[in-house]
Amino acid sequence: MANKLEITLKRSVIGRPESQRVTVKTLGLTKTNQTVVQPDNDAIRGMINKVSHLLEVNEINE
Repeated sequence: MANKLEITLKRSVIGRPESQRVTVKTLGLTKTNQTVVQPDNDAIRGMINKVSHLLEVNEINE
């Protein structure tokens, strides 16, 4: 597993269910094309899996 994940919001949350909006916000994403770096753990992977159709994810090995 990678040490960190680089997560980019590629699609808007407009018109999405509230649970998906909350998940995206919990990941630290607020705007389209914004990128955040999060630790690679099971909780983050679960959130990514829930809204994977909105995100682009890259693994960062340090």
